[in-house]
Amino acid sequence: MMENALTVLNMTEAMLWHGFLVFLRIAAAVSILPAFGETTVPPRIKIGIALAFTVIVAPALPTFETAQPSFEVIAKYTLTEGLNGFLIGIGVRMFVMALQTAGTIAGQSTSLAQIFGGASGEPLPAIGNVLSLAALALAVTMGLHVYVARYFIGSYILFPAGTFPVVEIMTEWGVAQVASAFSLAFRLAAPFVIISAIYNLMLGVINRAMPQLMVAFVGAPLITAGGLFLLFLVAPALLTLWWSALQGFMINPTEGLQ
Repeated sequence: MMENALTVLNMTEAMLWHGFLVFLRIAAAVSILPAFGETTVPPRIKIGIALAFTVIVAPALPTFETAQPSFEVIAKYTLTEGLNGFLIGIGVRMFVMALQTAGTIAGQSTSLAQIFGGASGEPLPAIGNVLSLAALALAVTMGLHVYVARYFIGSYILFPAGTFPVVEIMTEWGVAQVASAFSLAFRLAAPFVIISAIYNLMLGVINRAMPQLMVAFVGAPLITAGGLFLLFLVAPALLTLWWSALQGFMINPTEGLQ
């Protein structure tokens, strides 16, 4: 009887230790993940989300080969898993940054950079604020939590537990994600940049043909209304493109590596 109780106690201790190590990585990642790690989400809710993901992810991972819990071991895993969690979290966060960058480019192109810019926790132009809120709502509706759980499980292939990230892999992976984020931002903002270029070209021709006409008074309301109408037309396609890119990354985060 005592032997069975001791076996159960040892198994429980091993499970709690395994869950604690998984929680260290997930908690660091959840703090900056889109939707789950927004500044408007209270810290207690973030801790609850991290615990929920730990309950889901920990059983899917094999038991880590670690020494018995001690101050040195806990300090080591706190540093390594915290850094690994931050890296995998920032990888997903880059897609929100790409959307915000696209909104900034579009806002500057259509004179909508300052309207309702402070409506969210971060100062964004109107287009960036609308696209960010819509994208987060779309991601949560499409099952973001499922993809995040799979992403956490797969992250142990790229960043093994208890080890600091390899500098070469981290550099190559990070550069690929930054380049992909900026490329996505420019693709999302392309319709607004093209329309703005055509508009300014036409405005220049009109100004040359009729110098006495104050084209600025006519053109400013036109480009603002045109930017809002264009946002109404292309927002579904932009959000679909953004979600497809985010979905592909969470399914295969190592795609940018050679």
